[in-house]
Amino acid sequence: MSVQAAPTTVPFVDLRRQHDPLRAEIVEAFGRVLDANAFILGEEVERFETAFAEYCGARHCVGVNSGTAGLSLMMLAAGIGPGDEVIVPAQTFIATALAVAHTGAMAVCADVEPGTGLLDPAAAAAAIGPRTAAILPVHLYGQMCAMEPLRALAARHGLALFEDAAQAQGAADQGVRAGAAGTAAAFSFYPSKNLAAIGDGGAIVTDDDGIAERARELRDLGRLGGPSHLVSGYNERLDGVQAAVLTIKLRELDAWNAARRAHAADYARLLGGAVELLEERDGAQCVYHLFPIRVEDREGLARRLAQDGIGTGVHYPLSLPEQPALPALHGADAPVARDWARRELSLPMFAELRAGELERVAEAVAGAVGTL
Repeated sequence: MSVQAAPTTVPFVDLRRQHDPLRAEIVEAFGRVLDANAFILGEEVERFETAFAEYCGARHCVGVNSGTAGLSLMMLAAGIGPGDEVIVPAQTFIATALAVAHTGAMAVCADVEPGTGLLDPAAAAAAIGPRTAAILPVHLYGQMCAMEPLRALAARHGLALFEDAAQAQGAADQGVRAGAAGTAAAFSFYPSKNLAAIGDGGAIVTDDDGIAERARELRDLGRLGGPSHLVSGYNERLDGVQAAVLTIKLRELDAWNAARRAHAADYARLLGGAVELLEERDGAQCVYHLFPIRVEDREGLARRLAQDGIGTGVHYPLSLPEQPALPALHGADAPVARDWARRELSLPMFAELRAGELERVAEAVAGAVGTL
């Protein structure tokens, strides 16, 4: 009986392992789009929009060309603009705050929960002021925020409640999937996401007919399929090729997410108490877009793991109040977010990880943190 050699490296993510089993379908889909000459919007986009809206449990999906575009157009379609303030978590990718700025509104930071890195509802409540128009929680790392208290807070103050679901395709909170828990949600289909295109892509998901129609108008230079450009819109349309690939991958999403959850459980068992792990909220189904740990010497651990051939990432090295591009947020009171930014390190996490690779990563982490 042959013995399989231990892997020499463990990549942070390996997209080839996902694409190889789907290659024939993807190539066929590309040929179908090529034959139809429907490269922008068209039937493939409509087919994906219908399937993804149904998957999320919402009435509408509007395909756009990136997650950032989805965030901006979602808010613009809901009437957010100059003079408004939108509450965002202090620990997130900068696109969350930039999308607010692109509408002409101002982002206002609220701190995050220590165990999850998600928007703290109490901090969000404290950040509400006379110009607040919306709350934009981020379902970071694949786990949905506590939406019930945020819905109650938004209702009490007459605010829109959006979802930044860029990392949360398939995640759920109290049985409600990301995309169906607020006024509207924006998704990213960047190539490393749980549901990923082979380029850039995004979507807006909502039950609101008016927001959906307005978003379709805004994404296509201010028109709704005819020759008249009714408003000053944007060129933020989803490509037919990306939509065709996303439709193929959507059928696999639940199985991939289940594999990620199983990997996370194995990591937790193997790592024990060696590092701080992401806390799972009661009633939330985290789909582990990332597997974040927290350690005091992040840079030292990352170097040690790199020497062992193990890939890592940092999500994110600066909290929003520390970003040079966001001077209006500098000095915001967000000590928990700053701590996440200082100590977070992401371990390899993708559906096709192998048992031996998980064990190797956990062993290397446990061995390194004891000596750093």
